[in-house]
Amino acid sequence: MLRLNQVRLRQGHSEEALKKKAADILRIPLQDIKEIKIIRRSVDARKKPEVFFSYILEVSVKKEESVLKRFKGKEDQVYRAQAITYRFPKPGVHTLHDPVVIVGMGPAGLFCGYFLALYGYRPILLERGKCVEERQRDVETFWETGKLNPSSNVQFGEGGAGAFSDGKLNTLVKDKDGRNGIILETLVKFGAREDICYDAKPHIGTEVLCNVVKRMREEIIRLGGEIRFESQVTEVCIERGQVMGVVIGDKEKLPCEKLVLAIGHSARDTFSMLYQKQVPMEAKAFAVGLRVEHPQTMINESQYGVSEPGNLGAAPYKVTAKTQNGRGVYSFCMCPGGYVVNASSEEGHTAVNGMSYSGRDGYNANSAVVVTVSPEDFGSPHPLAGIEFQRKLEEKAYTIGKGKIPVQRYDEFKKCVTEISHPEEVTDRKPKEKIVSDEKEVTPQCKGNYIWADVSSILPLDCNKAIVEGMEAFGKQIAGFNRPDACLSGVESRTSSPVRIPRDAGLQSAIRGLYPCGEGAGYAGGILSAAMDGLRVAEAIAAECSNTMKDAQA
Repeated sequence: MLRLNQVRLRQGHSEEALKKKAADILRIPLQDIKEIKIIRRSVDARKKPEVFFSYILEVSVKKEESVLKRFKGKEDQVYRAQAITYRFPKPGVHTLHDPVVIVGMGPAGLFCGYFLALYGYRPILLERGKCVEERQRDVETFWETGKLNPSSNVQFGEGGAGAFSDGKLNTLVKDKDGRNGIILETLVKFGAREDICYDAKPHIGTEVLCNVVKRMREEIIRLGGEIRFESQVTEVCIERGQVMGVVIGDKEKLPCEKLVLAIGHSARDTFSMLYQKQVPMEAKAFAVGLRVEHPQTMINESQYGVSEPGNLGAAPYKVTAKTQNGRGVYSFCMCPGGYVVNASSEEGHTAVNGMSYSGRDGYNANSAVVVTVSPEDFGSPHPLAGIEFQRKLEEKAYTIGKGKIPVQRYDEFKKCVTEISHPEEVTDRKPKEKIVSDEKEVTPQCKGNYIWADVSSILPLDCNKAIVEGMEAFGKQIAGFNRPDACLSGVESRTSSPVRIPRDAGLQSAIRGLYPCGEGAGYAGGILSAAMDGLRVAEAIAAECSNTMKDAQA
């Protein structure tokens, strides 16, 4: 197979046009191409409104050696493809008397469980929430009525927090071992579109992702795994530095010597239990901020030069800036044609997130504009200080929003922040109208009820100032980003885990048999990276089982 880089065609082209373009580049007749495969597709909008797709292709041709010789010295464009073949460790000995127990069924736990089951390990997966079908009903009820189920919501339940998101699958994790590829192929196997395997910014959409999760669960069970919902782990049993089992719901003890902690970033009660059991952990940096909404047509115009981009789909964006005080401020979890969602998981606390359906056809674009915070900001050296920092922000958001999503126009937010930080610059001393009319162009698009409120009172002043500085900088990158009627809502506090559970080269904690895994343990930052980490942990367990078998034979 030959690899071709920088193959550009105008968007809207046919499959035949792509094949002809490859033949033209290779200077061969069209009939000499035996097979063509898209490896990567990205959007090239440098000459908007003329927009191109840029491809990396793998092409099988007749007389490959002869064709390759023509490109000597041009290996940056055409070269021999080096296939990456994923290999799971050879299965070892593992008895039913010593099951692998996985806590959590987000991407990390789900993929760890699936690959262990695929290779004969019969894992037991414990999920505090409900199956994704019942979870969907609980979430919809919460958005409609405000009645929260603390164990079945946007954060907890089968599929994890990522199940109610855009289903974004981009990651910065390098894929030299083929984990990225095998995970994307697995998602396609269970119902995702094939283009996620090659799009530069792949996404599934929340409704498709939920169906994929359900099918993966059914396959784990078919392969001999066991799945138990509404089964919260309330204690990890440890003896002489070794995991010996877990307690479920303060009642049932389940013995095990291999325990995967794929608990997600919002399992605050579980973190507290682990701290009490003296499991080593540490506070880590994360980011907090607000969701911002703009008309999707405005983003399309900026990114593609047209308001209706056709088969390109709703345009995404990514913006970053460095503030004067040295903080990083950036867009996070950008949802084209999406919704701001009430993602709360604790009574008396409000947290928001973003979500898109697969069509990305909502009238607003939204993303979080977030600011980096570190343990120095938490006010305590305690390993769980970041959790308390989050809670205080969420309590404020709940109070000012009266349980609804609090929303504020950017011009009002900026004025409030300026008044507090630079009172000498404020010329309008008249009382400000906190309730802004819905007649402005940008109308909040939310899952869950919202209310106009003083969003500027949620975050620390330093973070608010960074957001204003970032919004103004982003307005120079995307025209209209700092428009007065942009809608800000809060609080975005669950960007990543505020805790890391250290692990060694074998992916185990200092507590032997304990495998911290995924986003909650501090080793991932999204659906795909969490799934890849779950796969890594499955490999580590399989490798250890294989070594156990070799030792027994010796």
